[in-house]
Amino acid sequence: MNNIIISLIRDSFSSATPILLSALGGTFTFYANVFNISMEGMMLIGAFFGVLGSYLFENWVMGLLFALMSGILASLIFSFFALLLKTDEFLTGIGMNMLALGGTTYLLRNLFNVKGAFISPQIKSLPTWNIPGLNKIPILSDILNNHPFIVYVAIILAFLIDFIIFHTKFGLRLRATGEDQETSRSLGINPNRIKFSSILLSGIFSAAAGTFLSLGYVTLFSENMSNGRGWISLAIIVLVRGRPLGILLMSLIFGFFESAAFSLQNINIPSQITAMVPYIVTIIALFIYSVNKEKILKLKKEENEKIKEI
Repeated sequence: MNNIIISLIRDSFSSATPILLSALGGTFTFYANVFNISMEGMMLIGAFFGVLGSYLFENWVMGLLFALMSGILASLIFSFFALLLKTDEFLTGIGMNMLALGGTTYLLRNLFNVKGAFISPQIKSLPTWNIPGLNKIPILSDILNNHPFIVYVAIILAFLIDFIIFHTKFGLRLRATGEDQETSRSLGINPNRIKFSSILLSGIFSAAAGTFLSLGYVTLFSENMSNGRGWISLAIIVLVRGRPLGILLMSLIFGFFESAAFSLQNINIPSQITAMVPYIVTIIALFIYSVNKEKILKLKKEENEKIKEI
């Protein structure tokens, strides 16, 4: 029984990482008041180009580089329509998600001549890390050691982004732009530049999340492998009002339930039912949020007033 619990907790970190990275990137657009629902598509694009780069060069570094470049390109496309052409952000995000799904499926079938999933020994996975000194602590070593390095980077980034948003000039300008862009413009802040930066960061983080999916979580690419994780990331951002440390906690909780869903398959519960578990948890969490919405909005209003005072 103890081994099962340890295994579940350990797997929670891997399951949580793509959601965490994507949500951390989405935090920037949340505070900039950019309604970015394209994280799902950006994650899928990153997953595909991560595999493409790793396969072509037989090197995980090139895979990561390809993925991040694809995330930047996706961000530029979103910014071109949403910021320059002033198209509706929601419709632009839907279009990006459709482009990602159709585009990666098309490229998978035409570049690799396969349907469904592409697996090859030429695809090199992300390296794993061990925390020095942790090997001497049996249970913690089993849980925390030997994960792909992006897992540790994502956790550190949660604390770093919390500091950036709430304790730096960029973070203050980001929040001010999201609260009232005309007022921020009168203070010499360029709202479009801030919004563009937030979209760019969101694309980079979402692409990194996709890279973890295809080169860390597994070592392959399959059609639609993001499988709604971008939407779960968006739900988490809303639930915790963009707080990076809250995102870290909620991502681990959702990761735990996703890991538990896989474990339930071992006791003859149909996979279609177990696959629903993380999304059921998301719906329950959103219901709890809606019940407490008035209280949350009041807290947000108080926070915004403090920003104006500064």
